[in-house]
Amino acid sequence: MTANTNSANPYRTIIPALVLILVSASCAPRETSEPAVQVATATQTVETPTLTPSPTFTPTHTLIPSSTPTMTPTPTETPTATPTPTYAILRGEVNVEHASCRYGPGAPYLYKYGLVGGSNLEIIGRMEILSQTEAGGWGPATWINVRAIGGNNPCWVNAKLMNITGEILSVAPVNPGDVALPQSPYYGPLTSVSVAREGNEVTISWNEVTLRAGDDSEQFPYLIEAWVCQNGQIHFAPLGSYLTTAKIPDEPGCSEPSHGRLYAVEKHGYTKWIEIPWPAY
Repeated sequence: MTANTNSANPYRTIIPALVLILVSASCAPRETSEPAVQVATATQTVETPTLTPSPTFTPTHTLIPSSTPTMTPTPTETPTATPTPTYAILRGEVNVEHASCRYGPGAPYLYKYGLVGGSNLEIIGRMEILSQTEAGGWGPATWINVRAIGGNNPCWVNAKLMNITGEILSVAPVNPGDVALPQSPYYGPLTSVSVAREGNEVTISWNEVTLRAGDDSEQFPYLIEAWVCQNGQIHFAPLGSYLTTAKIPDEPGCSEPSHGRLYAVEKHGYTKWIEIPWPAY
């Protein structure tokens, strides 16, 4: 009697089945287990800043001035205005038959034109000068600047040759340096001016100028304008000369120094003046 091996050994059928299951399990593809993605919904929270109020300072002391200062204004000095003198224009009548009216205040100046006796003129200026007399001395004289009434061509005449209506001191004084003399277009200034003092007298010398034929004015060919000291005051002293030397008085005792200038003269006018090197006393 043949025994049934399968039923005799029941494990013979079970073991192969288990082996087959194990082999199948090892050959089957392994599943990858991925973690689940969790989608989180972010809630954005906007923080509202908290404003901290600035501290309020409460003064512990209130400064109240005990008194309101009074400002005393500094006194302002009001300048004193120097009044401008008002001068008059006078009238005068020529009291000689003929009077020479000149370019400057004195007989040494060139003749400009003549004034006929009885003529009425306006007097617009005056000047006090130290003048050489006919006797060779020196004395004061007044010369006046005149013009035709309403005219514009003034000249200088000795005040004693006119009858003046009004006070001559009410007429404007003229500075000698402001007198305009006609200029010579042909000759230059004099040269080699020298001086010498002997006491109260100054001697001035210079080189001669040679004029062309016809240029002689037939008057003084040289003019000295000097500011000299007399009796403690400076006086304007015009002096004409036919020579190349001249003497003029000059005393000590003035606060300003004496000085002078020298011209050559021809019929067209005056050369440019040259300063005289005035000697100290």
